[in-house]
Amino acid sequence: MTRQIITVFRNRLAADATDEYAALSPHILALARDMPGFVDAKTFSAPDGERVTIVTFADQASHDAWRDQPEHRAAQRRGIEAFYDEYSIQVAAIEYERRFTRQT
Repeated sequence: MTRQIITVFRNRLAADATDEYAALSPHILALARDMPGFVDAKTFSAPDGERVTIVTFADQASHDAWRDQPEHRAAQRRGIEAFYDEYSIQVAAIEYERRFTRQT
């Protein structure tokens, strides 16, 4: 059974990084969306400044290809150099999923 892979990326941006980050972020997201096996991505911001991005890929190989994509790797390095005051990454295989949509 192939399990989807989900990445939870939590971060806080450095105060002086917002303009450069805002310019690069849409490009990196577009690259992810163009990767084979991409399922979806969402980013949320909390009032305290924490940001959470959840990215889902169809399988481990697709996730790993995204992790290792050259422009994504360069953006990761730039994030450590200049964008983030802190971050954490959690990667897991989805064991169970259930969905509900209200029909109106």
